[in-house]
This record gives sequence, C-alpha cells and structure tokens, in this order.
Amino acid sequence: MSVLNRLIPYTGLRVLISGGAAGIGEVLAAAYMEAGAKVHVCDVSEAAIAAFRDRYPNSVATRADVADPAQIEAVFKVQREQFGGLDVLINNAGIAGPTAGIDAITDKEWQSTIDINLTAQYRFAHHAVPLLKASPNAHLIHIASVAGRLGYAWRTPYAATKWAIVGLMKSLASELGESDIRVNALLPGIVEGPRMDGVIRARAEQMNVPEAEMREEYLKKISLKRMVTAEDVAAMALFLCSPAARNVTGQAISVDGNVEYL
Repeated sequence: MSVLNRLIPYTGLRVLISGGAAGIGEVLAAAYMEAGAKVHVCDVSEAAIAAFRDRYPNSVATRADVADPAQIEAVFKVQREQFGGLDVLINNAGIAGPTAGIDAITDKEWQSTIDINLTAQYRFAHHAVPLLKASPNAHLIHIASVAGRLGYAWRTPYAATKWAIVGLMKSLASELGESDIRVNALLPGIVEGPRMDGVIRARAEQMNVPEAEMREEYLKKISLKRMVTAEDVAAMALFLCSPAARNVTGQAISVDGNVEYL
C-alpha cells in the first residue's frame, strides 16, 4: 500500500458518536458517512435527532441522555441490533458548564458538568470495549478540549473534566493496547459555531464588555489568529481511522491553531 493510500480511512467502519446529531458531532458523522462508514449517533435533543434523521436517512439515530446509565445501555442495545458490533467509538457528548467564579458555582452545576462530560465517557467506554475487542480496526476517540492542557479561569468545571478525559484516554491506551485497540483524544481549540458564540457572549456579559470586543480577545489567544472549524476536527478524526495512524495511540492531539492561553 502506498503512503498516499494509507491516508484513506478504513472502509465499512461501524461508528458510534455520542452527542452526534448537531455541532461537531454532526460534522463528524457526516465525514464518516462520506468515507463509507455505517454511523449511529445518539443525542439528548429530540429535535436534533429528528433533523438528523431527515438529513441522513441511511444512518441510525437514538435519543439518549448520557447522564442516565440506563439510556447509555439502550444505545448499545441499538448498536448491537443494527450493526452487529462496533469499530469506532467517538466520545463526543458534552456541555459547556457554568461560566462563573469558583465561589459562585453551585454543586449542581459542578456535578452536572462532571456527569455529562466525564462520567458518560467512562460509561460509553465501559460498554464499547467488549465490542471493540472483536473488531479488526478498533479505535476509541475521546473529544476533550484545549482546556485539557491549559488552565481556564471562570470555566473550572469544564476544564477539570477535559483534563480528566486526557487521563482517562492515557490509561485506556495502556490498558487496551494488548487488545490492539487504539485510544486517542482530540483537543479542539476555539471552534467556530453556536456553542462558542454562547461562551463568548456569557464571558462578555460577565466582564461587562461588548461581545465583539470579547471575540477579538479570544482570537488574540491563538497563534494563527483564527478559530478552527468542526471540519478541521473531523479531518483529524478520519486520519486516526486510517492505516497511516495504525501506530498512533495514547496521544492528546490538539486541533487549535496553537491556543497559547485561555
């Protein structure tokens, strides 16, 4: 196989993406389908699930709240019934959490961020590993954040979960290597889209400055002076599922234009 051909993702992969009906998750799903994968997404939003089914009638979409262990089990029941197994799990579901000082964050806000951003990733991995062990091209991709390598003032619960996801990934890569399961994390930076718009808006309100000024402040943090796109993240995820990445595991890969600080 030529080096160029090694960059082409494996075909026919059975892919499960949590939080996959909108945002980065939807772009990931569309990219894998374009590459010939069979894709199953789950999402908490009924409206997002319905819209996803309309746009991608050949995919499978399941409504699930990832904070509920029983609903995660139900997702894997659908996965086994529809696809008979799993080759790639993309642990993507997450929330922004509160934008506030540590003395203003409530226990409920803290726990909700932990439950959705971190504990759900453990639970998905827990159910996925037995299926991945039967796959010839097994890969577990955790979506973390550049906040998983930098401190993030006013976003402490979010940053704490993203650092923890990197630790989860590193541990699983060591644990699962002997089963030929590769495990990596993608650390998106400041990603264009509605979620980032909401983060910038909340920070601007907190700091009592215009939203446009806060947006410029975010761009100053990036060496390349531009936000990344969901397509940038999806391209890296596809690369990780190609023969070229067969020996890439245990890595926290930033896709961020080099965010210098948050």
